[in-house]
Amino acid sequence: MKRLLVLCLLLPIISCVDKNKNETAKGNFDEEEYQLLTDAKTFFDPLSTVEMQEPDPNAVQLGKHLYYDKRLSGEGNISCNSCHNLKTYGVDNERFSPGDVEGTFGNRNSPTVLYAALHKMQFWDGRAETVEEQAAGPILNPIEHNIKEEQQLVKRLEEVELYQELFSKAYGEEGITFENILNAIGAFERTLMPESRFDKYLEGDESALEEKEKRGLRGFIDAGCVTCHSGVAMGGQMFQKFGLYEDYWKHTKSETIDLGLYEISENEMDKYFFKVPGLRNIEHTHPYFHDGSVEDLNKAVEIMAELQTANDLSEKEIDEIIAFMKSLSADVPEEVKQSPFE
Repeated sequence: MKRLLVLCLLLPIISCVDKNKNETAKGNFDEEEYQLLTDAKTFFDPLSTVEMQEPDPNAVQLGKHLYYDKRLSGEGNISCNSCHNLKTYGVDNERFSPGDVEGTFGNRNSPTVLYAALHKMQFWDGRAETVEEQAAGPILNPIEHNIKEEQQLVKRLEEVELYQELFSKAYGEEGITFENILNAIGAFERTLMPESRFDKYLEGDESALEEKEKRGLRGFIDAGCVTCHSGVAMGGQMFQKFGLYEDYWKHTKSETIDLGLYEISENEMDKYFFKVPGLRNIEHTHPYFHDGSVEDLNKAVEIMAELQTANDLSEKEIDEIIAFMKSLSADVPEEVKQSPFE
């Protein structure tokens, strides 16, 4: 009888302890959620924080036409969209892209044009600053668009009635100039920045990410990936040596050793330095690295962890980081992917 009385007296106490324990556990969970979001906001910013000038719709419309027009290549075989296909997240998923002349290929992988306007520099060696300046590179490159000189393209477009009208709407009496061609392409490219689920998370919607993705975000931060991949674009703001701890080609099995920024500067200290790519839409923009030497994202993450942070990540850690990376994906509207010439 005494034992029963003691048990009855203890039951409310045990129940109270269990309740407090559950509340404490719940409190810890909330605290972890709060801390993760706080840490994420320390390293990253959503698209909504970017101050962008309202684009001129006439320039954007013209830029879209130019982007899809094969007349911007010498023999009329390729357009901007050929290498930066908007139906496949702004890339062609080829290791090296074919040029206007049959049998010619570039020697570096074509990065996505989506979000490129957020980057501090363009090309793997950063030789252009803006998307407008970048547009000139391929157009005048004999291996790519193969336009011999600026006036060749200007004269070609001047003969097209459609462009006479579109340039007049966008630039008035200035009309068709090479600078306006680049400006219009840039105006169009600056609209290619769709919002991802990660943007919504950074704005405070914790439900925008699943639990596995949140674990991957924590792993991404703790592994030191944020040293280079941060900000709104998740990269694109700096140069970094590819292979801080070992030679990159030993891991990527690259057929050619690319010297990177050194090829422009001829400064010994710049060997193997490349622009850090942005990670938005990374799941769709394979193959990876400057030479497109790795097709599989799991392998790319493993290599980056080893070479850049000296981390030997487990399969589970890599899987979770990739789950997080997939929350960075976002697509442009269907009408943007539709060529005006189809």
